Amino acid sequence: MDQYGRPDWDEYFLDIAASVAKRADCRRRQVGAVLVRDNRIVSTGYNGTAPGAPGCLSGACPRGLLNLDEQPPNVGYANCISFHAERNAIIWCPPELREGSVMYVTHEPCPDCQILLAAVGVVNAFYPGGVWYN
Repeated sequence: MDQYGRPDWDEYFLDIAASVAKRADCRRRQVGAVLVRDNRIVSTGYNGTAPGAPGCLSGACPRGLLNLDEQPPNVGYANCISFHAERNAIIWCPPELREGSVMYVTHEPCPDCQILLAAVGVVNAFYPGGVWYN
């Protein structure tokens, strides 16, 4: 918080990512992501299927039908039909705005998303309790 009680930029964008996560179409975890450049939002994303496709909440995702004991987090996404929030934010962002941007996400990016973020030029990703550096 600043001297006036306003959240700092990191808190601000993480709060927005938490709001974006409310649109997620996943039975296991709702994740929101906000892609920012020069303290301006350039894209948002949440975990879910392609627009118009059946989603996890309707029972279309095999991974979503498994509990955490049957399918641990961050292991084997071959049975998941959704894009991660980070990927959706990247897909919907104009390519020229990706380089040098910062991602704010409600959960630590998985190893595949970390590779994607690095490949498109995201500088770092803030998530509750940590930061990923490219």
